Amino acid sequence: MAEGRILLGVVAAPHGVRGLVRIRSYTEEPMAIASYGPLSDETGRKQYRVEALSTVKGAVLARIEGVADRTAAEAIRGLRLYAERSVLPAPDEGEWYEADLIGLAAVGRDGRDWGKVIAFHDFGAGSTMEVSGGVASRSSVMLPFNDDAVPEIDVAGGKVVVDPPEGVLAGGAEKEAED
Repeated sequence: MAEGRILLGVVAAPHGVRGLVRIRSYTEEPMAIASYGPLSDETGRKQYRVEALSTVKGAVLARIEGVADRTAAEAIRGLRLYAERSVLPAPDEGEWYEADLIGLAAVGRDGRDWGKVIAFHDFGAGSTMEVSGGVASRSSVMLPFNDDAVPEIDVAGGKVVVDPPEGVLAGGAEKEAED
């Protein structure tokens, strides 16, 4: 992601034949995705004007300027929509944007180096945080992004404290990490 932009949503699927799309919105209020002005693609070069119409099946039903039929809507499936950070509200105390956590050190409660936060995902069962390096150096590790597995977030200190569920390092790597 380019510096200074925050991912607000992803075009999930076309809806009907007149160019409407369903957008998976990551804004606190899903319909607010259209309230931050033109959104851009990952490169920041192309802008999209979004008109949020309603919510449907956990997504925002929207019209995107220039998308007039199902074929055009299908062509933008998977499009990631970003807003300039400057148009978004500052997070309240104890809140943050996921983008602020990317690159932070992931440190176990026991001081073990789990690597760095590299991404966040939501596959439908709740948000997960992906870390790579450190104990997880063989590959990345997905941790539930909840208060139990990530009990402390210290953006100013450059770290997140993690308490991974038992069995996260399967295949013998957990035993090796304890040695």
